[in-house]
Amino acid sequence: MYLILIVGILTVFLILERAMSLSKLTLDKTSLNENLFSMLLRGDIKQAIAFCDSRPTPLTNTLKSGLVQVMNKRPDEEVQVAMDAAVLRETPRLEGWTSFLAVFGNVSVLIGLFGTIVGLITSFAGVAEADAATKAARLSAGISEALNCTAFGLLVAITAIVAFGFFQIKIGRAINDMLESSMNLMNLVVSNRDKIKY
Repeated sequence: MYLILIVGILTVFLILERAMSLSKLTLDKTSLNENLFSMLLRGDIKQAIAFCDSRPTPLTNTLKSGLVQVMNKRPDEEVQVAMDAAVLRETPRLEGWTSFLAVFGNVSVLIGLFGTIVGLITSFAGVAEADAATKAARLSAGISEALNCTAFGLLVAITAIVAFGFFQIKIGRAINDMLESSMNLMNLVVSNRDKIKY
């Protein structure tokens, strides 16, 4: 039970850490793109870079890496490569230790089952040595403790696996936002290079 409690505490800590981190690392893509792309349509690339600097998230860092290449008058291919590299660099920041939620989910089930087996072995061993009057009470107490171990392990596992799935969806959306926004930025730069003030 104590091992499951430790895994449960780690699971809750990781869920809170991921929830707070992801809320800081993600932005509303639509409003960001509207602001940033309107600056680019006016040709004000320095303001667009300053805008990204004011909100350092994986999405703005990705776009900023492309904008810096545009400001340095690099070819389109290098702009795209810089943004692709930024996506690869920023993705681990989004993922963090999220994969450990899946590990905690699996481990807590196994610890729960192990506790159940140990509890049953201890219970039957105690019954074998007990007198006839206390056998039933010892057996039911042992089985109850063993089943509690299983239930607690399953509770931690369900919490960890559901949280893992939820965070995977959020991280996947954030990565898609980075890729989509970088492609939109690239298209905007290619079609408006003549308007950009260097």
